[in-house]
Amino acid sequence: MRWLELSVEADVEAVEAVSEILGRVADGTAVQPTRLIRDPGDELSARADPSAPFIVTAHVAPDGDNGALIEETERALWHLQAFGLRPVGALRVRHVDDADWTDAWKEHYVPQRIGRVAIVPSWAADEPQDGEVAITLDPGMAFGTGLHPTTRGCLELLQEVAPMPARVLDVGCGSGILSLAALRLGAERVVAVDTDPLAIDATRANAERNGLAGPLEARAGSLDPVAAERFPLVLANLVAAVLVELAPRLAAHLEPGGTLIAGGIIETRADEVIAAMEAVGLRVIQRRDESEWVSLALAHAS
Repeated sequence: MRWLELSVEADVEAVEAVSEILGRVADGTAVQPTRLIRDPGDELSARADPSAPFIVTAHVAPDGDNGALIEETERALWHLQAFGLRPVGALRVRHVDDADWTDAWKEHYVPQRIGRVAIVPSWAADEPQDGEVAITLDPGMAFGTGLHPTTRGCLELLQEVAPMPARVLDVGCGSGILSLAALRLGAERVVAVDTDPLAIDATRANAERNGLAGPLEARAGSLDPVAAERFPLVLANLVAAVLVELAPRLAAHLEPGGTLIAGGIIETRADEVIAAMEAVGLRVIQRRDESEWVSLALAHAS
């Protein structure tokens, strides 16, 4: 299938705002670093360099309204620059097919280790070390490779949950990376939801690739206002605005005594997210900060 690709180079502080703008015209966005920092003592340890820009990308199906869509997006990006945010580049537009996009990801996506989780791209080979769990991952056209600080923070907090509960809910699953990590770390069943159908496709494909299709249920959509089922662990690696909007529903889907792990929060909006969570009866129990991004573990206040 051919897609219209919209991409913007943005400073780390502008990534969330640019993602929200591109997300208005597409079902989802992907964020990839332009430069990695590698640990010379561990070839699988790589993280994004926060001093280098990131590329925010969205894909939309081409149709007769694309001219207006592009103009609307350019106008929104111009207004963003008017607020004096750190650098945001020009909107770049091109036609790509699925294969082109996947090949482009391979330039930036490398094997890496985050705590006990070793993440290996499907086109590479690596054996996990003692005590590690391995995930073979192909992001497809969905967000969530483990390179972005938000995903790394969520993976670190996920490994602090002990024992791993049997049932997990992953809201905004992207590539399925957090769902797969939860299963590898001991969960028996994961329900993964995302409003982006491409994310659901990527999550299902990655579950098959890892032999985890049985315990991972991926479905399109968002959270219902009233929870049909509550979970002892809820994962929500989204963006600040969506976390604020979904706070009541996230709290409603969390079992008493359970843990909510929330990511995708730019540091300047962390207080806003925390306030929204506190308003629905949740409190912060752990926090991870990396490269101006924040990930939180929360629980019911009482």
